[in-house]
Amino acid sequence: MIRQKIRLGDLLVEKGLVTESQLQHALAVQKTSNFTKRLGEILVDEGFVTEREIAEQLAEQLHLEFIDLYGIELDFKLLGRFPIQVLKNAWAIPFKEDEEYIYVATSDPLNYDALEVLERSVVTKPLKLYMAMKGDILHIFQRLEIIHNTKSIVEEVKREIKHHGIKNESEESAVLKLIRLIIRDATLRNASDLHIEPDDHDVSIRARVDGVLHETFIFDLEVYTALASRIKILGNLDISERRRSQDGRFMLVIDGKEYDFRLSTTPTLHGESIVMRILDQQKVLLKMSELGFEDENLKTFQDVIHQPYGIVLLTGPTGSGKTTTLYAALNEVKSIENKVLTIEDPVEYQLPLIQQVQVNEKIGFTFAEALKSFLRQDPDIIMVGEIRDIETLNAAAQASLTGHLVFSTLHTNDAPSAISRMVQMGLEPYLIADALIAIVAQRLVRKICPYCKTEVKPHRDLLQKVERWLPENPTFYKGTGCPQCEMTGYMGRTLIVEILRVDEEVAQKISEGATKLEIARIAQERGVYQPMIENGIEKAAKGVTTLDEILRVTRS
Repeated sequence: MIRQKIRLGDLLVEKGLVTESQLQHALAVQKTSNFTKRLGEILVDEGFVTEREIAEQLAEQLHLEFIDLYGIELDFKLLGRFPIQVLKNAWAIPFKEDEEYIYVATSDPLNYDALEVLERSVVTKPLKLYMAMKGDILHIFQRLEIIHNTKSIVEEVKREIKHHGIKNESEESAVLKLIRLIIRDATLRNASDLHIEPDDHDVSIRARVDGVLHETFIFDLEVYTALASRIKILGNLDISERRRSQDGRFMLVIDGKEYDFRLSTTPTLHGESIVMRILDQQKVLLKMSELGFEDENLKTFQDVIHQPYGIVLLTGPTGSGKTTTLYAALNEVKSIENKVLTIEDPVEYQLPLIQQVQVNEKIGFTFAEALKSFLRQDPDIIMVGEIRDIETLNAAAQASLTGHLVFSTLHTNDAPSAISRMVQMGLEPYLIADALIAIVAQRLVRKICPYCKTEVKPHRDLLQKVERWLPENPTFYKGTGCPQCEMTGYMGRTLIVEILRVDEEVAQKISEGATKLEIARIAQERGVYQPMIENGIEKAAKGVTTLDEILRVTRS
């Protein structure tokens, strides 16, 4: 293997990615740390360059091709021929083989000793090196460990399927044991959803933790068929129907605790994709103070939900915590003196002192139909799961104008957009101005893991995007990754919100048909609206979350 000496710092200065003073600063930091960190890592930590920029420059200088490991199909049989520790020492992934070479992606092409050990471990062919990102390689190492750890479970299920046949009770118990294992793993991770996704080689199980999917199990397709059938039986679905989407629900007791599961199947190219929403009844009964509102926003929201009549709208994409916030608000306002009615699709959590109704579109019992019947039930507070059409919107507006407090949700990206959306749906601007009390737009962001939290200097490009909202001399943090947070650097989630209160001036603008930008501007001037990104940056500057996370869910 030809050894080359690369002066990375000089290379980055030459390419204009860092300045000479930034390089000297990084070298001084390296010296202070007794050279325990590489120069490249320090330059990334100081926010001068990104990991990808360094990888691409190294690849160019060493005449290697940069490769995106997420964009290629890996040969796991080839990977299995190499000792895992040898691969880890070299930070290398063999991804392909032909008659001449074994193709290897590495994030450390200058680690010649480890790469030579790797080359000697396969005597058949020389290695052809490619440059790859360290994070991508780490993900594949995690996947190899998952395959290794689940091998014995899969073999046991296969033996029972083969020995007892499809209809034998023992086969069901083996698969049910596997289902319980998958679900128990998801509940221990505090996952909100489980995704079971087949492809042409195997089936991947992924859990959504804090809004991000993580691969937890990988099985052979032989196991998938029995697994999918058993889950469909649990959810009372038709196991013979594989060409259409189906929805169901079931309950399981895991570690002595009851969990509800909302089940959805949809046909894909390689089989049915199955998604299970995990509903923990205890989790939803949050107090308002536990949601993550800042003090000022919490005070505003509590004031809004205690109004005698009008519409309070929550907006945001699927999975932004709208339902949890709505239920927390209902918990706050419900009492023996109030009659509270909800119409939902479906009813996810059951709340005391509240009459909950489920949509049934097969018989024509829609949100709009339910709302009409609600008004004859003498309610004080009405919650409409989602406003999807003009009939529901109009009924909600009429209910609010006749003395009822209405809570509902709408799918828009920010609070001012909700007004434009209602106009597009067909509601007259003057009715919107009269009915609307406030719009709350929200997102969920991951919180920094408290066990591995460390101060960080974000990349200059990132700071430039948000500099107009930054306080003076801000300090930012991130999680470096530890066993407690499963090396993600994050643990748990919190809300970032924007609340647009409709006062007289804003109502006047709405009734005049002003654009969302004009409404946002006048609301900001009057102090009844603060954009979500400002709330997010406040939380990043307080060390609750990271700038990357804020920009992942908001637009600067």
